[in-house]
Amino acid sequence: MAAIALLLHRVQHQRAMRRERVFRDRHNLMEMLDDISLVERYRLPRNVITDILNTISPNISPRTKRSHAVSPVTQVLVALRYYAKGGFLSEVGDLHGVSRSTACRCITSVTNQIFDHYAHLITLPSSAVEIRAIKEGFHGIAGMPNVVGAIDGTLVPVQAPILDEHVYVCRKGYHAINVQAICTHSMKFINVICKWPGSVHDSFILTNSEVGDIMEQQMNGWLLGDSVYPLRPWLLTPVGIPTTRNEEKYNRSHMKTRNVVERAFGMLKSRFRCLHKSTGCILFSPAKTCQVIYVCFLLHNKCIDHAVDPPENFEEQEPDHVPYNGHLEDGRNVRSNLIQQRF
Repeated sequence: MAAIALLLHRVQHQRAMRRERVFRDRHNLMEMLDDISLVERYRLPRNVITDILNTISPNISPRTKRSHAVSPVTQVLVALRYYAKGGFLSEVGDLHGVSRSTACRCITSVTNQIFDHYAHLITLPSSAVEIRAIKEGFHGIAGMPNVVGAIDGTLVPVQAPILDEHVYVCRKGYHAINVQAICTHSMKFINVICKWPGSVHDSFILTNSEVGDIMEQQMNGWLLGDSVYPLRPWLLTPVGIPTTRNEEKYNRSHMKTRNVVERAFGMLKSRFRCLHKSTGCILFSPAKTCQVIYVCFLLHNKCIDHAVDPPENFEEQEPDHVPYNGHLEDGRNVRSNLIQQRF
């Protein structure tokens, strides 16, 4: 009996020593900040944030006011702040008056909802009017005809996963997700593949995607890619060692035109710093990380649609130096004819 009494005493003592719950002050920063400050801190102006709130609020609103429930506006701002600045969740939470675990749940909830409701912002053009406008836009850069997109890959630093950790180590020596994307002349992304670990080569991602089938069956035009990709009838790469003036002119035009995708990646990572190596890495599981990355692409397109000014002095992505070493080069005749006829 004495032992039972002692045990009960210890349990009661532990309960008495528990920390009291602390409810932090939460300010509605949407009401406190002007548009310029909102863009600086969250990368989106008030009207775009409001649009997102109106769209996803019904799905993230708390069912009760008990326990100091987190409002939809706070949840959205927490997620946007993480996308915009990256870093530690504890700091994002402190800024908005929530705990680290609550900040994590907010990011998860908002990411899922944006992913579900705004997937239409990344889609390949389907109408003849859209395709013609894209071709004209690319042609206006450096005279390259019939181009419907520029393709490239980019590495996003991630936390070392528990399973298959070694396959996420990229050629630069850190853990990453290798993202393949296609963009238009306006730096708007029309196709994004975000699921492969950092050690996977860009050409492998392309080969194992539906891009080739779509280009052959639906798109009457060419993609421009760098030397890491195979030369296909629908994917033009630069001439490795140009021997004529026409080939040199083609390479210059190709480089200036394709450079738009490197600038698009630079703008994306400057706008949403959670994707940039300067903020460390994304501290989620690979599956959740891929969702966060994709949502940043979606929001980038939303910024393009609403003419949101890009961050000042954004960096262009460095070109890749790992050339394609396979044997799939069935686009040589297409490229040769283009060089002879147009350059």
